[in-house]
Amino acid sequence: MNSRQRLQMALNHQEPDRIPFDFGATVLTSISQFGYNNLRRHLGLAEVKPNVVDIFQQVISIDDDVRTMLKCDVRDVAARSSGTFQIVIKDDMPGYTYMYDEWGIGWKMPKEGGLYYDMFSHPLAGNITKADIDKYPWPDPTDPARFTGLKERAKHAAEVEQQGVILGGLSAGIMEMAAWMRGFADYFADFGNNEELLGYFLDKIVDLKMAYWEIALREAGEYADAVVEADDMAGQRGMLMSPASYRRVVKPRHKKLMDFIHARTKAKIFFHSCGSVRKVIPDFIDVGVDILNPVQVNATGMDSAELKREFGKDITFWGGGVDTQGAFGSGRVEVQAVKDDVKRRIDDLAPGGGFVFATIHNIQANVPPENIMAMWDTLQEFGAYKK
Repeated sequence: MNSRQRLQMALNHQEPDRIPFDFGATVLTSISQFGYNNLRRHLGLAEVKPNVVDIFQQVISIDDDVRTMLKCDVRDVAARSSGTFQIVIKDDMPGYTYMYDEWGIGWKMPKEGGLYYDMFSHPLAGNITKADIDKYPWPDPTDPARFTGLKERAKHAAEVEQQGVILGGLSAGIMEMAAWMRGFADYFADFGNNEELLGYFLDKIVDLKMAYWEIALREAGEYADAVVEADDMAGQRGMLMSPASYRRVVKPRHKKLMDFIHARTKAKIFFHSCGSVRKVIPDFIDVGVDILNPVQVNATGMDSAELKREFGKDITFWGGGVDTQGAFGSGRVEVQAVKDDVKRRIDDLAPGGGFVFATIHNIQANVPPENIMAMWDTLQEFGAYKK
């Protein structure tokens, strides 16, 4: 069984020969560039200059020698996220390097010890109107430079490499982009006292995303097994807005976007939403989400066994293979604790298919390579389906 067949069976809630393994196929299941060469040295491989694919999170594309050694099953064939826009990193801010992305959002990272960029400037913060949204210089989602070589890369991954293919999107989610551009204080205030403006803002981002997907799916949709969308709407202990507010303001727009995608490809929709999202998983299923990423197992209500029993027939769980907030990411070598946790997640999530193994989120810079390999070794030991 090749990797693509393995992934397709899992996504169709069937049991392949073994659980598909994703390491680096998305900017949500990769590794910090600052820890990558530690892993390479541990594997006996030469150091490299990591290829950073998400400058904000500082995560990288996994090189083919590592992918082959670790038997990765999924290939990222994302379009170029910024088209012809060029990010310029500046260093004239005391203590920080900084930049502005194509959406006009400002990001900064400490010069000493910085591991990723944080937002510091929100271009549509404050008192704005619909007219301000209309006249804003939005990115061009149809920029041909985004899609150069996309079809060829997708076809090669699917037909030559016989890998599962996952196709990245234009940006973070519709709510996330609204929050980042408005600033979090104004964004959450809009939920309470300016839903009309918030809805107008969200509609604009939905339109941009649909324009992007129209081209991306025309180019590569026939080769894609999954496409990536996202919207973080929960914290560690609960939702960031009430489920009622989500259903009233955001859910109809999510459904519009998911319907648009499903009408143009047979690929499954991979939807990233961190934290305690259990209360709205039925809503995700209702709007057309096929895959939930991740299963953040130590957030409130996110017990892996319970989620599998309740939702496992309707949605695939991608991620949740190891508790990245616990022993895996403690900064210490915790081989046995990691193995125990991985075994538990396989027991909970693998039966009946509908599970793709990945870390809950990107592997951070302080994770010892011994922990990463303890995770992988346990997957090799217990990840085969019994026929």
